Amino acid sequence: MADNLSDTLKKLKITAVDRTEDSLEGCLDCLLQALAQNNMETSEKIQGSGILQLFASLLIPQSFCTAKVANIIAEVAKNDSLQAQLINMGVIPTLVKLLGIHCQNAALTEMCLVAFGNLAELESSKEQFASTNIAEELVKLFKKQIEHDKREMIFEVLAPLAENDAIKLQLVEAGLVECLLEIVQEKVDSDKEDDIAELKTASDLMVLLLLGDESMQKLFEGGKGNVFQRVLSWIPSNNHQLQLAGALAIANFARNDGNCIHMVDNGIVEKLMDLLDRHVEDGNVTVQHAALSALRNLAIPVVNKAKMLSAGVTEAVLKFLKSEMPPVQFKLLGTLRMLIDAQAEAAEQLGKNVKLVERLVEWCEAKDHAGVMGESNRLLSALIRHSKSKDVIKTIVQSGGIKHLVTMATSEHVIMQNEALVALALIAALELGTAEKDLESAKLVQILHRLLADERSAPEIKYNSMVLICALIGSESLHKEVQDLAFLDVVSKLRSHENKSVAQQASLTEQRLTVES
Repeated sequence: MADNLSDTLKKLKITAVDRTEDSLEGCLDCLLQALAQNNMETSEKIQGSGILQLFASLLIPQSFCTAKVANIIAEVAKNDSLQAQLINMGVIPTLVKLLGIHCQNAALTEMCLVAFGNLAELESSKEQFASTNIAEELVKLFKKQIEHDKREMIFEVLAPLAENDAIKLQLVEAGLVECLLEIVQEKVDSDKEDDIAELKTASDLMVLLLLGDESMQKLFEGGKGNVFQRVLSWIPSNNHQLQLAGALAIANFARNDGNCIHMVDNGIVEKLMDLLDRHVEDGNVTVQHAALSALRNLAIPVVNKAKMLSAGVTEAVLKFLKSEMPPVQFKLLGTLRMLIDAQAEAAEQLGKNVKLVERLVEWCEAKDHAGVMGESNRLLSALIRHSKSKDVIKTIVQSGGIKHLVTMATSEHVIMQNEALVALALIAALELGTAEKDLESAKLVQILHRLLADERSAPEIKYNSMVLICALIGSESLHKEVQDLAFLDVVSKLRSHENKSVAQQASLTEQRLTVES
């Protein structure tokens, strides 16, 4: 077999130059047979023989052997080590051109699709694909196909290509979305396995196209677009896959303030709340996650917060407080945090909700789920920062939340450290007596000393740590800890800090500490 293959490769080099039809066809047949028997070994032999470059020159539109050469390229493209080489040789533009010329030739079309499917996974191929008219050709081909298997082959090429933003836009402009919407309409009521699979693929691909900023905005069309309206109609459907795709699509449309404001003003919140309501008891976790993602994004613009609060979004979201699914917990927390941003009344209402606060404290210990843990801490801090309420602070103290805020002050993320320090400063200013014992046992004073002494601490961290120290000395036991740790030395060094606010706060803190000592 190995000797035969070597002979075939040698012969191929000669016949490829002469273009003798019979012998060239014979060589190609032998090669295809060898690839079918042992793809890996044969591909390596082809690579070693330096014959790969020949195939590119044999890919000419009107040639008798084009389909076989395309077949060989498709086979060789299964072998990772040769994919990059094929791309560098420029087979992609050639194959795309062939696809356009020979779209009536089923065998050749299939070979091109197999090759594209194998090459499209490679990042380096996507730029080459983007410079061709692949989007147009694939959509044209797709419109002609009625067989499930053929459509599936095209889908397998479309999915990896659509991960590239430039190609997303090309596919939208080539009319792929209309094809996908048609499939959804055709298959939505079918219970045949193939149809269910195709509905999923089409709706997933639709969502993928919306991940590109330009393609998403083009399809939104100011909220008047046919595509946007059709996607909206998926949310109240009875099909879980469509509900999921609809909610994910809304989350993708909700990636800029203008779109979010338009959607909230046009009743999207009620549709999403109805959808969530259908999934409270033993609901579909992916649908819950998608609907919460959409609500979280919609709650980002300031003008939407009050509207969403009065629509009852917090109540709808709190129904999922008992969920044991980390992805759902994560989005639930993010949605609440967005909703209460600068909304004092809502923050106070939620902060006095003992069930919620107890659940947050529990999730602050979810060591296996860093996302849930981080979001719980951030929401605890946000409840205090936005409500500035004594009752909220008391609820958090009683539920055992103080130690988590102190730990949060040592987070590796400056934004979280800062949020923790601001919340702790409010606790010290409003309810120091209530929180005193917890602050002591969480070793807050030692942590602040460390943050001030550490040169790597950001200026705002140093600033807020000093503000907090000034508030803590109102407690006798904490004041004693401050004195024992010789804070004056650390603080006086900061008077010459390059950041003006830090230097000023250092002077003020030094005065306070000197007077109080």
